[in-house]
Amino acid sequence: MDVANGLLTVRASGAAAAKAALNGSSGPPEHIQLLLGCTVPRGLPNSGAALRFPDCSLHVAPAGAALLTVAEAKLTIGFAELKPLMFQPVPVDAALRSVFSGAIAHVLAAAHVLDPHGLSHHLLGLAELVLRSALRAELDRVDALAARRRDAVDYMRAHLSDPNLGADVIAKALHISRRRLYQLFDDGQGVSERIRGLRVDRAKALLSDPAKAGRGIGEIAKDCGFVSAAHFSRTFRQVVGRTPSEFRGR
Repeated sequence: MDVANGLLTVRASGAAAAKAALNGSSGPPEHIQLLLGCTVPRGLPNSGAALRFPDCSLHVAPAGAALLTVAEAKLTIGFAELKPLMFQPVPVDAALRSVFSGAIAHVLAAAHVLDPHGLSHHLLGLAELVLRSALRAELDRVDALAARRRDAVDYMRAHLSDPNLGADVIAKALHISRRRLYQLFDDGQGVSERIRGLRVDRAKALLSDPAKAGRGIGEIAKDCGFVSAAHFSRTFRQVVGRTPSEFRGR
């Protein structure tokens, strides 16, 4: 299970969320649910434990998973801001998991003597803490990926004329693994396709430049890293829909 691997899943719930899923609308849901692994307190019944309040609820399963549901309107962080976390397993730092587990264990152990109103506020605060901490970590991770992706694309652009430019060369230059490089471009356009697109874009710029009108197709192909003029023409036509000569003439 994802929760066993220290992953947080955040999802929307309630009638509004179901309606939004059916008609494609993007309005805020009634509730936000947080599913995260936790240490199960001793003496927990086989059926688990549940606490319910007007604005939140807590369900803890014997397998070691806690489902904390809170009213979206009670959170100080908006639904739109939470979208980077929604409906996908998100890694959670071990320290945050420890804080969450400890809080859940203490709540279950002392719930019978705690004021329900105060306990409700405590669980809302716990949800805020987890969401804000996970969101900050996720945004930092995404920013780091974006920066690394920019480094890779910059390297591609600077070395497009090298016909041997490929994943192995780029990964070595950036001091990352080939697998890590592919993870940077997991948006549907792989490394090879990105290189090809950049080469075609450079070729289009050269073919469109009046100052380069005297340069032959073979020279432009070489400048863009194609192994031959024939390969260049085939690739260019496949991507643009015209041969390099037809594109230049137009």
